[in-house]
Amino acid sequence: MKKWFCLVLFFPLLFTACAAKPPEKGVYQKISPEEAKQMMDSDAAYILLDVRTEEEFAEGHIAGAILIPDYELAEHAASELPDKSARILLYCRSGRRSANAANLLIELGYTNVYDFGGILDWPYDRE
Repeated sequence: MKKWFCLVLFFPLLFTACAAKPPEKGVYQKISPEEAKQMMDSDAAYILLDVRTEEEFAEGHIAGAILIPDYELAEHAASELPDKSARILLYCRSGRRSANAANLLIELGYTNVYDFGGILDWPYDRE
């Protein structure tokens, strides 16, 4: 009987203690180009972020993308991306820089970050 009493008494405390822990550090979501296209075609708002160089961007990019090169992201994120809860879809050429940029955005406090890799894998139209 004492065991049941202890369980009944301490069980709610277990959940209270867990809820008091700070949230785990955020992570970005890795998605496919197809998933990114579906998100872009939906009615939900998003920011399409290209983290390549100006030269690469000028050679061709996905329509509607804004350019913030990965090496300038830390400096320009706050001014160019003021809403830290906005849905951000990002890409680069092959996927390496976009993964690094996604991690940086998470570290800067952005909470809705999706990396769909490189434009080399983008099977849809480009400008």
